[in-house]
Amino acid sequence: MYKVNLPLDKSIEKAVERRRTAEAARKAQIFNTRLRVMGLDLDALNQQVHEKKHQQNMQSQQDKAFDKMRRIHDEALLQKDIDEREKRAAVHADLTQYWATHQRVEDSRDADLNCGLKQAFSITTPGGELGPASMQIFQGEGVGEDQKRREQIKKTESDLQAQKEDNERKRIEDKHKEMLVSKELVHQDLRWVQQDALEKECKKAARIALDNYNQALAAEQAEKLKEQQRREERESLAEMWHTMTSDMMTECPEAAEGDVKGGRTPQVLTDRWKGMSPEQLSAIRREREAQRLERQRQRDTDKSQEAAWALQLLKTSREAEQEERREAELRRERRIQMDQCNMQLARDQQAYQEYLNKKLYTNKPTKAYFHQFNTSSR
Repeated sequence: MYKVNLPLDKSIEKAVERRRTAEAARKAQIFNTRLRVMGLDLDALNQQVHEKKHQQNMQSQQDKAFDKMRRIHDEALLQKDIDEREKRAAVHADLTQYWATHQRVEDSRDADLNCGLKQAFSITTPGGELGPASMQIFQGEGVGEDQKRREQIKKTESDLQAQKEDNERKRIEDKHKEMLVSKELVHQDLRWVQQDALEKECKKAARIALDNYNQALAAEQAEKLKEQQRREERESLAEMWHTMTSDMMTECPEAAEGDVKGGRTPQVLTDRWKGMSPEQLSAIRREREAQRLERQRQRDTDKSQEAAWALQLLKTSREAEQEERREAELRRERRIQMDQCNMQLARDQQAYQEYLNKKLYTNKPTKAYFHQFNTSSR
């Protein structure tokens, strides 16, 4: 009936398009095997780094703003405190000026009573108009005031005299104490002087005794040194005489054999040995021949033992070869039996697979069945 040109609402289309774009980006990120399995999402990491730096910059700017605000508040509080102090000082000065100008002691109603001022304040109101509340001096109030003042002056003078006497007595006692302390210090100084003199005498006596002891010790050491030199000279002369008259210089053959007790073989002195005798050489040859014969018998015995060991090893090796042949035959028989069993299992498995493929599973899945997976990121 009526044609109305209403504007089209494109917000729904924009929202759908935005969701489709987000879904496509999510799919590209999830189903991208290279980024998901083999590497890292560098764009996301760079975005995180950028956000982190931006957050740090914002935090630093916020801290600077807070510091600036704190300084402003501190300056405002200091200025407020200064203003408050100046205001208090001004109020106090005004109050003091007001007291000095309008509230003087001389202008009070009882100034003649408290301050002793006569006619400091005169009443201008006639006496007939004043009531009981305006009375200042009553009958009998000032009786005996001069006597009381004189007695108070006497008491004050007596107190002052007692204080002077007490101070004088304390001064005398302190002076006496100082005199006693000074005498004690003088006696103490005398004792220290006497003790110092005694210590000096003792040190002098000890030093003299030490000098005498050192001199005696030096004389004794000099005598010991001379005695040692004389003993060394005698020993060197005796050694020279012994060397000149020893068997080494005279070349005595019997000197090469040292005297040994207990029936043992005499030791040979290498520094005096002049060579072996014929009897010693023949004894060495006989001993060497006996050793050669003993070694020959030992070699023959070793050869016979080695031959026996070789025969035993040959026998053992033959038995081991026979045992290995028997084990190889048993392994071959077991392998044949295992092959036959595996062939039977293969035939059974092939028959079962043909049953599955030809009789049980007749409908094979098409490509459309596999394409329905991984089509959405949700």
